[in-house]
Amino acid sequence: MQRPSKEQINNLPLYAGLKVSDINIIETELDASNALKVLESESSVGFDTESKPIFKPGQSSSGPTLIQLATESRGFLFPVRFSAALSAAGVILCNQDIQKVGFGLKGDNKALCKLNINLANTLDLSLELKRLTGDKDPIGARAAVAMVLYKRLGKGAQRSNWGQYPLRQHQILYAANDAHCAICIKKSLVSY
Repeated sequence: MQRPSKEQINNLPLYAGLKVSDINIIETELDASNALKVLESESSVGFDTESKPIFKPGQSSSGPTLIQLATESRGFLFPVRFSAALSAAGVILCNQDIQKVGFGLKGDNKALCKLNINLANTLDLSLELKRLTGDKDPIGARAAVAMVLYKRLGKGAQRSNWGQYPLRQHQILYAANDAHCAICIKKSLVSY
């Protein structure tokens, strides 16, 4: 397993991941309850956060505006503007029995502290893949998807305004699949 070049990544087929119909946006207590029923039965879930972009020098982020969790077949988006969503996400993120799998988790953990959420039981794939490959640098999601799943992860919505609501379809797909690819990579790494 070796880090691919940008050109090699660009020649790969696009990562399909989850469809919109596989993704739940958590806004209400009922949404949160249904999400918890699914997520609490998992031993590990894909995880990521998105924050409102900073447009002016000197501004700082107030923390994530969206928390993403995914199983192999479903995605759950938790807009922190909804108290039921924030509370449900916190239940999963603080749960020692459920491993949260993602990329660059140090930054996510720091951001979650602003929301009084202490991330527990994590696997940072950036560092795990660095260790497995002997690469000198951490490996990001795009390179990891190419290396392990032989697909190209689209990053088109990465810099969109995550502070606006409702989310647009391309944001929903991007956010859910960022978490989804992490759990799929973890499952694929079992054979390494």
